[in-house]
Amino acid sequence: QVQLVESGGGLVQPGGSLRLSCAASGNIFSINDMGWYRQAPGKQRESVATITSDDAPTYADSVKGRFTISRDNAKNTVYLQMNSLKPEDTAVYYCHAAAIATFSDFWGKGTLVTVSS
Repeated sequence: QVQLVESGGGLVQPGGSLRLSCAASGNIFSINDMGWYRQAPGKQRESVATITSDDAPTYADSVKGRFTISRDNAKNTVYLQMNSLKPEDTAVYYCHAAAIATFSDFWGKGTLVTVSS
């Protein structure tokens, strides 16, 4: 099993920045891809950014150029740097990890990001 704990959410004004962190523990050696998803009120959960074990990132079109995903394997942590935040970025952000060999998915409990003036 893998446990994921997010931190770094909060209230920020439009145009501001936040950095989310996700610390992984447990059977971390099974983890391949990691990523961030978000779910806004009344909407489905959507992928924001993912990063492979080879540090290859992908981004949703809505966050390209504003968000950066990174990974520190020594600390078993994945980050999401969010810049130029917009009110439509308001959501609960969830950390995700995939273990391909066991076809397993793991989720954190989420951290709330609110972008409002």
